[in-house]
Amino acid sequence: LPLTATRMKKENCLVKHLEAVETLGSTSTICSDKTGTLTQNKMTCMHLYYDKSIYQCTSLPMAMETVSVDEGRKTGTWEWLFRVACLCNKVTFLKENVENNLPILQWKYVNGDASEAAILKAFELEVGGSLEYREKYPKVAEIPFSSKNKFQLSIHRQPNDRNYLLVMKGAPEVVFSKCDKIMHNGEQELMAGREDEFRNEFEKASLDLASK
Repeated sequence: LPLTATRMKKENCLVKHLEAVETLGSTSTICSDKTGTLTQNKMTCMHLYYDKSIYQCTSLPMAMETVSVDEGRKTGTWEWLFRVACLCNKVTFLKENVENNLPILQWKYVNGDASEAAILKAFELEVGGSLEYREKYPKVAEIPFSSKNKFQLSIHRQPNDRNYLLVMKGAPEVVFSKCDKIMHNGEQELMAGREDEFRNEFEKASLDLASK
């Protein structure tokens, strides 16, 4: 391995970890992708999990029609879920989407990353008016997402309320660890004494969604 590293150095390739050289030496095929060939850097919110159930949210990204959540499933929990989706989100849509009369799922004029755009598109489909909604709850502070923290947090003023609203999204296990209540059918439930029960339900739903 040291000899191999020395030879690679002569080719202006600096090796930081010798184990990487060993792994690379046993590689027979390397597959790569350039955005626009196999992938298009477009993501879509397909499912929602709330009130202990998984619901379909929208159709395929390029489809003209959309499949929204049934009206009967739009509980108070659903309202809070989309409140977080809109407010704890740094993406903005540009006016060119509307000017070109594009369906929401095909909006391509976006400032921000693809995953947050997918979340905000889901908000536009289910609720609509993200810009007006954000003006109603102006942001006063935030903690941006980082791979170290694995969460994003923002604080907002509320209309007709002196209390601030804090919203968070991130890795499921990180967000779950910071909560002492869970919302079910629009009502808050204390998790004290039932942490394992809620955690098992939460982890099962996460695995179910990951397998889709």
